[in-house]
Amino acid sequence: MTDRTAPPRTPEHPHVVRRGTGTPLVLVHGNGVDHRLLLPLDDALAEAGAFERIYVDLPGFGRTAALDGDGGLPELAYWLLAWLREEVGERPFALLGNSLGGLLARHAAAVFDAQVVGLALLAPVVDPDEDERDREELVVRERDAAFLDGLDPDDAAPFLEMSPRLTPDTWERFRANALPGIRLVDEDAVERLSARYVLPEVPEENAETFEAPALILTGREDHLVGFRDQFGLLAHYPRATYAALDAAGHNLHLDQPEAVHALVRAWAALVA
Repeated sequence: MTDRTAPPRTPEHPHVVRRGTGTPLVLVHGNGVDHRLLLPLDDALAEAGAFERIYVDLPGFGRTAALDGDGGLPELAYWLLAWLREEVGERPFALLGNSLGGLLARHAAAVFDAQVVGLALLAPVVDPDEDERDREELVVRERDAAFLDGLDPDDAAPFLEMSPRLTPDTWERFRANALPGIRLVDEDAVERLSARYVLPEVPEENAETFEAPALILTGREDHLVGFRDQFGLLAHYPRATYAALDAAGHNLHLDQPEAVHALVRAWAALVA
C-alpha cells in the first residue's frame, strides 16, 4: 500500500486506558467521540479470554492533543500506524474499530498483515466520501415521548440525531459513553479532519486476504454509513461474521447491547 512508504508521525503519547492482560486488543473509536464509547464492550471482551484491552483516544478527541498541520485522514492513519508500532512492537495483536475507527483499523490490518490476529468492525466507514455511501434516512423504531420531554435539549440533540431507540435505557448508555466525548472534542481538529477525509487507497486494495477471525456488525437504521456497503468487505475477510441488526443505528452497541455483546464475545473467543 502507499502508506507503507509514507513517513509515520512520531507518537505523542495519547491518552490510553488499559484493562486486563494478554494479547493486545486495540480499540479505536470513531469521529466526534472518544474511547469511552467502546467501554460498554469491555465485559464481553473480558469474558472471552486473555486480552489486554487498550482503549486509545485518537488525536483531537478525548484527552489526546490534536495533530499539528493538516490533521486530515492520511495524517491520522499514519499517526495510528506509528503509535501501534511503538505500542505493540512485534507482538501479535487484534483490532476493534468503530465508524472512522473501523476504517483506520482496516488500514492498519492491511499494513500489519499477519501480525493482526483478529479484526472486529462496528458500523465501519467503508467509503470516506459520504456521497458514495449506500444509506437511508434514520427511522425511529421506539420513542418514549414523555421521557424525551424531560431531557435537556442540548444533551438530547445528539441522541435524537443518532438513535432509532429513543428510550430511557438507550439514553443512559448514550449519556454515559457517548456524551462525554462529544463534549470534549476539539472542533478545530474535526474541521481539519473533515477537510481531508480521504485515504490514498482503499485499505484492502493491495493487501493480502485477511485470514484471521473477523466480525462486521452494522445497524439497519444507520443513516451515517449504512449497512449494505459493509457486506462488500466479506470477499477480503473469508472468516468474517456479518450481521445487520434491526432497530440499531450508528451506535449499534448502545441500541442493541445484548446482540452486539454476544457477537463480540463469540469473535473474541476465536481470537483469544
